[in-house]
Amino acid sequence: MPITKGFRALVDEAMAQVTTYSVPEVLARLGAPDVQIVDIRDIRELNDGTVVGAFHAPRGMLEFWVDPESPYHKKLFADESKEFILFCGAGWRSALAAKALQDMGMTNVSHIDGGWAEWVKQSAPTETLEQQKTRRPHKAA
Repeated sequence: MPITKGFRALVDEAMAQVTTYSVPEVLARLGAPDVQIVDIRDIRELNDGTVVGAFHAPRGMLEFWVDPESPYHKKLFADESKEFILFCGAGWRSALAAKALQDMGMTNVSHIDGGWAEWVKQSAPTETLEQQKTRRPHKAA
């Protein structure tokens, strides 16, 4: 069966429907109490580190962690006072993920243009997983 809509078309559609922030825009809000950065990359991609203060929610589990009816729900995602700013490696998966969460009814979700690659390119603050564990010894429910 031929593919009638490729990944690029899906990403372009998502980008047109979700809020996209540049790295400097996110940096200006980093650490704000109403912002939660969410790293949706695969666990194998985290060896190089993550954004300071990011919560890791693997793309494959994201919808399950967000939905309060799911047995895998994480209470963090029920906090309507926060904007959840997603990122992935290059900004494609996070655009698709933000759109999926919007389709689920979330209005407080966005993503970072260029993802982790752009974050690192602009020398934005990162932390290793070890640093993150030290800083945040408990897991979010």
